Amino acid sequence: MGGVGRVGRTPLAGGGVRYDLVTRERGRVAVVARPDGSRTLSVYRGDDCDDTAVSLVLDADEAAAVVDALLPSHHSPSLLSTAELGLVAERIEVPSASPWDGRVLGDTRMRTETGVSVVAVLRRAEAIPSPGPGFRLAGGDTLIVIGTREGVGVAAGILGRTGP
Repeated sequence: MGGVGRVGRTPLAGGGVRYDLVTRERGRVAVVARPDGSRTLSVYRGDDCDDTAVSLVLDADEAAAVVDALLPSHHSPSLLSTAELGLVAERIEVPSASPWDGRVLGDTRMRTETGVSVVAVLRRAEAIPSPGPGFRLAGGDTLIVIGTREGVGVAAGILGRTGP
């Protein structure tokens, strides 16, 4: 992997995702990301994931502030800090057996119902920027969205519901 650490991603029952990172120096870190925007950050003493050195529970605003501090956006005045604007950027996956599979993005009425904008769709190894309402969704797509925390939660619910 070059000098980059390994990252594992595990979906959690009830929503959310656990990200496990092994750094170049063999340090272990885990982040549990919950649908409400809260995060739990854990650092482990060694290879044993039960031997936690530090564990921090962060609400959505605190997590956004940590992300903002870790990303270079605060060093460039031309980039926006979503946390300062009250916005979040999230990934929402279209389930593989979704009723939205093959339907157009406009049918979801996500922007109308939530105010959330879909800024890109990740499909396999391809990124499709700025999809319009006529863009045809596919199960397994990941939508990159930006909006309020509440709006993003409602948008995730729209994509996860069993029927349009």
